[in-house]
Amino acid sequence: MKKLLATVLLCCASTVTFAQSAAPQGVNPQRMDRMVQQLQMRFSNANTTRDGKLTLQQAEAGMPMVAKHFDEIDTQKAGYITLPQIEAFMQERAAAH
Repeated sequence: MKKLLATVLLCCASTVTFAQSAAPQGVNPQRMDRMVQQLQMRFSNANTTRDGKLTLQQAEAGMPMVAKHFDEIDTQKAGYITLPQIEAFMQERAAAH
């Protein structure tokens, strides 16, 4: 479970600063940069409407780990989530563990 959480955390960091502060010790900054870029690309690819908002259906199709936690991330119950909301969720989860 911890390995899964760490993987999700690393995949869902939305900025280099966040990624570096939330990353487990020993993960090099270049690797974190690549992970952040991958997250941004995956979010962009999943967001087929290009509106910066990811619906559950888009998350299921392009970001299944995010889709599993969609309701937890969508705290405002708006029916969509944004990249900063994913970041906030992951920061909260990292702080709890």
